Amino acid sequence: AYGNTGSCQSSITFIDGEKGILRHRGIPIEELAEKSTFVQVAYLIIFEHLPTEAQRKHFSALLTRHEAIHEDMKFHFEGFPSHAHPMATLSAMINAASCFIPELTGDYDPAAFEQQAAQLLSQVRTLAAYAYRKSRGLPAIYPKKKYWYTENFLHMMFSDPYEDYALNPAVVDALDLIFLLHGDHEQNCSTSTVRMVASSRANLFASAAAGVCATLVPADCDDG
Repeated sequence: AYGNTGSCQSSITFIDGEKGILRHRGIPIEELAEKSTFVQVAYLIIFEHLPTEAQRKHFSALLTRHEAIHEDMKFHFEGFPSHAHPMATLSAMINAASCFIPELTGDYDPAAFEQQAAQLLSQVRTLAAYAYRKSRGLPAIYPKKKYWYTENFLHMMFSDPYEDYALNPAVVDALDLIFLLHGDHEQNCSTSTVRMVASSRANLFASAAAGVCATLVPADCDDG
């Protein structure tokens, strides 16, 4: 056991790579891939059940509401060299983003958790896209409310200030499926790191940033 938590089996995800089994909350990944989107599976992982249509619309609205980062965050990106490891940049920016959400520093509030989870899930794609653009010397692209989660990520990654990226439905569906398949990783290194840090009552963003740090490994390794 660790100091504040314990090493355990996951009740969220079950993986047996040798048998080709992956389940989120007991639902086979094949079923989720066929019938659900990444946002629906993210909701399942967080809240233990797939959302109803009303819950899906509400959660999607929260993701849209919180997709933009504070404008001052753009200045933080300017301090990173273009060759910085993307995971180092992303971790630092997730942690910095928490400074702009004062309620994160208070005691855990179950009533506010859904909004905070949506803030993290929505803003992490914006931060990742900005980090990519920074590494290429390209200007940041703002999210657009008309796009769904994966569409918006592609838009922020590949659009130009003078021309929007032409979204290919096949590419959007493929990327959404990739996100869905990688929604959770049982008790691997990064997941265990998040649990360890969160057990000390660190806020949601700080805990996630620590998990990202656990992926700072050589190119020929994974995060365990």
